[in-house]
Amino acid sequence: MNDTITIRRAHPDDAPTVDTLVREIAAHEGDSVHVSVTASGWRDLLGRADVTVLLAERAGEPLGYVSAQRRLHLWTGGDILALDDLYVRAQARDGGVGRELMTTLARCAAVDRLTIRWEVKPGNVGAQRFYRRLGARLFTKVIAGWPPDGYLPLLSPGGTDTIARHQGSPC
Repeated sequence: MNDTITIRRAHPDDAPTVDTLVREIAAHEGDSVHVSVTASGWRDLLGRADVTVLLAERAGEPLGYVSAQRRLHLWTGGDILALDDLYVRAQARDGGVGRELMTTLARCAAVDRLTIRWEVKPGNVGAQRFYRRLGARLFTKVIAGWPPDGYLPLLSPGGTDTIARHQGSPC
C-alpha cells in the first residue's frame, strides 16, 4: 500500500475534483447555500495565474486542498497570498496532510516572500492550535461582509439600473 502523500497544483482538468472538495467543506461548515461556482467556473479559475489551488492526494485519491489568491495589499503596496480554504477530508485528518498542504503553500509564497493571510472562525480552536504549531500569528478581528442585498437599498429605490447611470459617480 502506498502511503505517500503528494501535493500538486490543480489544473483546469481538475475542476470536478476541486468543485467536489469545495462543496464538502461548505457542507461541513454549514455554508452550502453560499457556493455558487460550478465545475465549469472552476475550470476558468484554475487557469488564472493569481489563483493557486494545491491538491493533496494519496495513490491518486484526493485527500484535501488549500486554495489562495495573490492580491494587492494596499498598506504595503505589495502582494500577499490570501488563503481562502484549507480542507482535509475526515478520513485523512491527523495524518500530516494539512501540514503538507500548508508547507507547500509556504514554498509557493517564499518565491516572492509573500505574507500569507487567512481567517479562522473564533470557535475553531483545533484549527487555531494547528496554525500556531505551524508558527502563524493569530489576531482577533471581526470580518464584515456587505452583500448587494444589504447595500443596494441604501443607494436607490430604483434598483441597480438607476445606480449605474448616476451622474457624477466616482466609480
